[in-house]
Amino acid sequence: MAAIPPYTPPGFSRPDLAAAPPARTEPAPADGVLPAGFHATSNHPEYVHRGHGEWLLVRESRMDAVLILRDDMLQAVEPRHVRQGDPVVMGRSENGEEGIYIHTTGFDPAGPAAEEKFAFRARGTRETPFSRSYDELYDILRHDREHGSILWVLGPVVAFDRDSRDAMQWLIENGYCHALLAGNALATHDMEAALFRTGLGQDIYTQTLVPGGHYNHLDAINEVLSHGSLAKTVADLDIRDGIIPACLHHSVPFVLTGSIRDDGPLPEVITDSCQAQDAMRHQARRATTVIAVATQLHAIATGNMVPDYQVKEGGTVRPVFLYIVDMSEFIADKLANRGSSQARAILTNAQDFVVNLRHALEGSIYG
Repeated sequence: MAAIPPYTPPGFSRPDLAAAPPARTEPAPADGVLPAGFHATSNHPEYVHRGHGEWLLVRESRMDAVLILRDDMLQAVEPRHVRQGDPVVMGRSENGEEGIYIHTTGFDPAGPAAEEKFAFRARGTRETPFSRSYDELYDILRHDREHGSILWVLGPVVAFDRDSRDAMQWLIENGYCHALLAGNALATHDMEAALFRTGLGQDIYTQTLVPGGHYNHLDAINEVLSHGSLAKTVADLDIRDGIIPACLHHSVPFVLTGSIRDDGPLPEVITDSCQAQDAMRHQARRATTVIAVATQLHAIATGNMVPDYQVKEGGTVRPVFLYIVDMSEFIADKLANRGSSQARAILTNAQDFVVNLRHALEGSIYG
């Protein structure tokens, strides 16, 4: 498929890589403590030399993990999960000098095309037309619906509008969402919309203020707490519409993580930051396409967990796509500054984006 570029591995017969030494390990001195000079992973494909020309590709990598090399098994783990005595891969160089090679051109082996030294509109801004980006995304989602894992990262704004909430429900029901990451607010206001047809007290269609509506999200939280869980609330009240109910009805996993300013929070919200990070990473490591919509902190956190590649069964390597949908360039710029160079920005209104996506994909199913 044209939307999924092929991967070209490094040429390990190159003289510099053929002469590379085996990677070195040192035992961790204590639980959660790393030996000085440890290697920290990037979000690019990384290879570790075992010796005699055998290079191991890191699977399920992500930024700022460390590598444990035990016999022929290479594992990326967060430093806090390292245990005393674990053989930690050592080295700070990236071109094979210490048996570690970071490959940055696997999906573009020829390197970037020659560019003009001076040009206008050289980067995406709010003035950029995103028609091509939409078309590429449609193709990717059609492919990954059957052959990948689509991860959505949503801010509460998607639940504030009737049409975008309905569109997101349709995407979940029709296989275009394999997992969802969000905060307490998305689930709270989705349940508020289900119970009261409001979002923060405004009618989700007319956007008019409802008398006493500022209580509605608190009443929604209280209703869920009285039932004990989101799942039991949806079942007990036979709620059929919305983002969280669609996930529950179609067994789509979701991870809700907390913040200091949360109301409630809802029972399923993970308030321990380390547990929340682990739960988000469990979903992020499976993702082949990530779409983050109008949520700065969750988008940046998820972007830091997602590598720019994934190793499929049989050893096939494919890219992981990361789309940032927002009205501002800030999030994409922030992610690029944090190393997530594959982030693609689509600068538009979040509700319009989700609705347009549904219309295009619905046409491909029923057209």
